[in-house]
Amino acid sequence: MSATDERVRLEFVNSPTAPAAGRITDPIAAMTALAAADRFGEYVVYEKPGEWVFAADPIGGVELDAHELRVTWEGRTTSRSWSGRPAQVIDTVLAELPLAGRNAYGWIGFEFCAWALDATDHVHPRATLAHLMIPRIEVRLNAAGIQVSGATTDEAGDILALIGAAQGTALPAPHPVDVTVDPTDYQGRVATAVAEIGAGRYQKVILSRKVDLPFAVDVPATYRLGRMNNTPARSFLLRLGALEAAGFSPELVAAVDADRVVTTEPLAGTRAFGLGSDVDTAARADLMRDPKEIVEHAISVQTSFAEIATVAEPDTTVVSDFMAVRERGSVQHLASTVRGRLAADRTPWDALEVLFPSVTASGIPKTGGVDAVFRLDHDQRGLYSGAVVTVSPDGALEATLVLRAVYQTGEGAWLRAGAGVVGQSRPEREFEETCEKLGSVAPYVVRAQQR
Repeated sequence: MSATDERVRLEFVNSPTAPAAGRITDPIAAMTALAAADRFGEYVVYEKPGEWVFAADPIGGVELDAHELRVTWEGRTTSRSWSGRPAQVIDTVLAELPLAGRNAYGWIGFEFCAWALDATDHVHPRATLAHLMIPRIEVRLNAAGIQVSGATTDEAGDILALIGAAQGTALPAPHPVDVTVDPTDYQGRVATAVAEIGAGRYQKVILSRKVDLPFAVDVPATYRLGRMNNTPARSFLLRLGALEAAGFSPELVAAVDADRVVTTEPLAGTRAFGLGSDVDTAARADLMRDPKEIVEHAISVQTSFAEIATVAEPDTTVVSDFMAVRERGSVQHLASTVRGRLAADRTPWDALEVLFPSVTASGIPKTGGVDAVFRLDHDQRGLYSGAVVTVSPDGALEATLVLRAVYQTGEGAWLRAGAGVVGQSRPEREFEETCEKLGSVAPYVVRAQQR
């Protein structure tokens, strides 16, 4: 094995024939331990079905602000102004870097959408639109075992030791927070949106509210505890620049696989979950027959279908699993899947641009919905309702919707949640829905230890 490409395999499941040191029964603890060790610089942890990745110690990166593009490679950073649309800028920069088969990981903020939807006047001049990094080290855990790439021999040994030591360790203690306060008059803002919908300005908007936390958060520990109590479509944990975040994504914004199949998974329509079998069953039945929730979901699917069709080969766009119910932590949603085959003259970033922001996190039509978000949402969103992104050298791209998350910078920590507002919405019910969604994270927040 070379010093720059260690590949080590251990048993992923607790096989009775596996050596004790190789029993990786808790991949959540393994990923959290690597992040919390603080030995590998900035990092992104990303979970998708069947696999976990810890990507760390970037050798390069791309940061896109509203008025500046910064590209770093092997310790040297260049800055310049940019023009056009953010998706095209990022796509071009990644193509120019000497990635040599490496993956890219990072995030894009909600404000990334403003250039495609003619809403740039609403964006703060220093808003971060995207932050991607190209890691030196990747650690993958899946059913085949553990693969460590890009590390030295000593680093690989440290990584395996951290993973092994994390197995069987106790869960951290939570410091639950109250999410029922409403200092930004969320219900009043919902009432304003309902009036605007009644006046014909748009059909739907997702308005959100921010819950500031009164203490510093141990983000890796919160991720571990929260992931043990959630059932996400994807999950993530990251520290890039000044931002730390962890979340349990309920849906994909966009995925383009190696065969150029584009997928999005709109979720719209919500009820609480986890209150007991009988209560959950009754809530599910109520969800599936509620006209407001059905209309909200149907127009979201219709919009997603139309968006994929604009970048797909003709007659390849289809809907499957229409109005299935999917359980996501403290809530259950109406869900559908929309797919199409990417047209030959389109790129994966074109697909992401047309599907971003998720229709279930912005509004319908998107132009009017996004305008209403910028006017009525009280605080700029940043990563909330943006996406965590992975980009593969074979052209595959995945962008998972950032909801059900905790965020932290040097200025503080916070949670955030929203609800879909349509003409039939009642402000008190939409506020209650945000509380239900915040219940996926708020009970599992771990307070940072004072040093």
